[in-house]
Amino acid sequence: MDRETIYRIVRENNVKFIRLQFTDILGVMKSVSITSEQLDKALDGDLMFDGSSIEGFVRIEESDMYLKPDLNTFLVLPWKSPSSDGRTARLICNIYDSNEQPFIGSPRYALQKALAEASELGYSMMVGPEPEFFMFQLDESGQPTLKTNDKASYFDLPPVDMGEDARRDMVETLSSMGYEIEAAHHEVAPGQHEIDFKYQDAITTADSIVTFRIVVRTVAQKHGLHATFMPKPIFGINGSGMHLHISLFKDGENAFYDSTREDGLSDVCRHFIAGVIKHAKAICAITSPTVNSYKRLVPGYEAPVHIAWSYRNRSPLIRIPARRGIGTRIELRSPDPTCNPYLGMAVILKAGLEGIKNQLLPPGPVEQNIYEMELAERKQSHIDSLPENLYEAINELAKDKTIQEALGDHIYTLFSRAKIKEWENYSARVYDWEISEYLEKF
Repeated sequence: MDRETIYRIVRENNVKFIRLQFTDILGVMKSVSITSEQLDKALDGDLMFDGSSIEGFVRIEESDMYLKPDLNTFLVLPWKSPSSDGRTARLICNIYDSNEQPFIGSPRYALQKALAEASELGYSMMVGPEPEFFMFQLDESGQPTLKTNDKASYFDLPPVDMGEDARRDMVETLSSMGYEIEAAHHEVAPGQHEIDFKYQDAITTADSIVTFRIVVRTVAQKHGLHATFMPKPIFGINGSGMHLHISLFKDGENAFYDSTREDGLSDVCRHFIAGVIKHAKAICAITSPTVNSYKRLVPGYEAPVHIAWSYRNRSPLIRIPARRGIGTRIELRSPDPTCNPYLGMAVILKAGLEGIKNQLLPPGPVEQNIYEMELAERKQSHIDSLPENLYEAINELAKDKTIQEALGDHIYTLFSRAKIKEWENYSARVYDWEISEYLEKF
């Protein structure tokens, strides 16, 4: 994508507004809208904004920041404003400080740094996500409820799957935006859905995930539903994850594949797995970043709890899908769709690269169902567990210099501060369960 192509698309599609987008450190999409008359200034990177108002950015005395668009992210949004006949486009931006240097607190920059480190070794990172979400009914005032619009289960069809129309509309909308959708289906829990899109380079995938979340929620709203990426909105049923299928490429070839090995996995793949396993607890603070994330990471609901890897078994943290050749990859099963995808991919890559550089070796694969193993059996097999809550995860992050380095001091400090505050707010509340359990007993 170049400037002339963007100008042509703006003219041909009657684009009146352009949203300049970026995320804060928590992964929440932020946007500044400009008119098409300001497009030249935007493409020159001359537009400024107040960074002191954005979560995890800068202090008020350092507030002036520049938005520098990535031209490859230009996209005309598929919906029109009811108050205007013009279209709206978007550009995802890199953030620069007042000295016009890359802003160290930008999540996109954190991923770019990790990718540059991989590039020095000759590697590029490819990622394919599997984001899950729930759709709930709205009440009379338009507020979301916890009532699902169906009682369907995994791969069910209409009329049991009442969300198919909305899901199909989401797929068609995403396809019109250039997404290559590989699968879309009802998930295990009532009202739960999954839409998978094809793997791409890590930056493009992260950009796609943050846009995907907006599209899903916008389309659901048009169908009178509320879509949420909250990991565990309802007790007693499966939560929503975002499995990441990850591979490294070198010289156009999949570096995780070795045709001479019986299992088809290269030493590079094994070293990468070992690095991720070594840092899995600290990674969890970034890829499962909310209090609610750990209500999903419990036994019995297909979410990983234990730090292990397997060729077929779906109970460990890492699974190796059966496909080989260009499709050889690892599937990391702990992330959920509330994570900031830029930071998530940055810390995973950093951990994997450490494994490659130091030629770390993973423990042996575990093919039995870990959920059914006794504690003594797990200890004998050296199978550790992921953190049980956000507080434990942040403490693990505080001990892991490699993952801190991937984030950078600025992001690490402010992310940890925000998450400790989140944990303290959660811990101080009194919940319905406590009332029903203790009020009459004591």
